[in-house]
Amino acid sequence: MKVDAKLNVSGRASIVDRAREVEKLGYNGIWTSEAQHDPFLPLVLAAEHTTTLEVGTAIAVAFARSPMNLAYLANDLQELSSGRFVLGLGSQVKAHIERRFAMSWSHPAARMRELVLALRAIWEAWASGDRLSFRGEFYAHTLMTPFFSPGPNPYGNPPVHVAAVGESMTAVAGEVADGLLAHPFTTARYLRERTHPALARGVAASGRSTAEIEVSCPVLIATALTEPGMQAAVQAVRDQIAFYGSTPAYRSVLELHGWEAMGDELNAVSVGRDDDRWARMGRLIEDEVLHAFAVVGSPRVVGRALVARYSQLLDRISFYTPYAAEPEAIAQTLSAFRDADTASHGGPRPDGTEHRG
Repeated sequence: MKVDAKLNVSGRASIVDRAREVEKLGYNGIWTSEAQHDPFLPLVLAAEHTTTLEVGTAIAVAFARSPMNLAYLANDLQELSSGRFVLGLGSQVKAHIERRFAMSWSHPAARMRELVLALRAIWEAWASGDRLSFRGEFYAHTLMTPFFSPGPNPYGNPPVHVAAVGESMTAVAGEVADGLLAHPFTTARYLRERTHPALARGVAASGRSTAEIEVSCPVLIATALTEPGMQAAVQAVRDQIAFYGSTPAYRSVLELHGWEAMGDELNAVSVGRDDDRWARMGRLIEDEVLHAFAVVGSPRVVGRALVARYSQLLDRISFYTPYAAEPEAIAQTLSAFRDADTASHGGPRPDGTEHRG
C-alpha cells in the first residue's frame, strides 16, 4: 500500500518544510483538504519543493466550482508538478453547497458523474484541438477558442478521484473516476460488504477492471508513546467518531453495524444548545464502536494492525490523528506499517481481482 500524509495550511514556510519532510520520510503522497483554506494553492509550493511526492486534494469541493474551473486548476497543477497531481473531489452536503457556497445542489451522484465526464471532455478538447461540445443535464460546455485553450498537457491528464460513502456515489467513482476516496468514517466491514461491491458495479458499467481503480482511505488511529498521551489520543478519536456519527449523510455505515440508535442519539445531542454537548457525544462512543472505526495501540501494534485489517481493501492509506500526535510515534507507526506491508505480499481483493498494494 502507498502511504500518504496530510498537508495543513499554516504559512508558506511550514508548507514547504512539511512537504520536504514528508518526501524525506518516504511517504508516497501528500494531500490537502478544503476546510478553512483553499486546497489548491498549497500544492503549488508542495510540488515546487519536492521531486517524487504525489500531491493531491482530498478533497476539493466539486460542486462549489464549475467543471471548467476545475479543468484549468487541475491542468495547471499537473504541469507544475511534472505529472504528480491527483484531483480528489467530494460533493460535500446540501446545506454547505447551497448556504455556504451559494451553488446549486441536486442529485449528487448523477451530478458528480456528469462533472467528471465534463472534465474529461474539456481536457480532450484541449489535447486534440477538436470542438468542445459537452451537453448534459447539469453542465454544458460548448465554447473553447484557441486563445483560451492551454493545449495538450505534456504530462497527460491528472487522475481524478471521487470521495464516496454511499453506494450510489461509490458506483460513480467506479464508472468514471480513476480512484475512490473512502471517508474516515468507514469500517473494514463497510469497505468489504458495501464499498467494494458498489465500486465493482460501477467498474462493470465502464468496461474496466477494479485493478484500474485506486482505493484510498484516511484511517483513524489512536497511538502515543506515553499513557497520558494515549488517553488523550483515544478520547480525541472517540470525539471525532461521535462528530461523524451525528451526521445523517453517513448513517449507512451505522446501519450496517446495527448502530442506528446511537446515530440518532448523537444527532439529537449535536443540535442541542448546551455547552458540553460535544464532550457528551464522545462519551457515547463505546469500545466496540471505537475499535471498529479506529486502530488503537502502541505505534508498532498500530502499524502492524493497519496492514492486517486493510491490506486487501485499500491501495493507499493515511494516518488520521485528530490530536497532536507525537512525531516519533508516527515515525514508529510508519516503520512498523512498512515492515508488515512488505511481508504481506498483497493478495486478492474482495471481488477476486489482484490487489495492487
